[in-house]
Amino acid sequence: MTSLDPTRPKWSQVAAILEQRIKDGTYPPQTALPGTVPLSNEFGVAPSTVAKAIADLKRRGLLTASPGWGTFVV
Repeated sequence: MTSLDPTRPKWSQVAAILEQRIKDGTYPPQTALPGTVPLSNEFGVAPSTVAKAIADLKRRGLLTASPGWGTFVV
């Protein structure tokens, strides 16, 4: 489980970690992101926290959602 700083919002930390993974190639372009439940288990947060982080990354153009298929790296 990835440890998070308790003094900062968890969703923003999750978003920062996912953004770093996108930038370092852990999640290359056109790759499907793991689901919210596996990510929430990894980070030890609620699925809604992961969903908020993913929504932020979508808003910033790093991810795109394809209904019924998943969330993909742009």
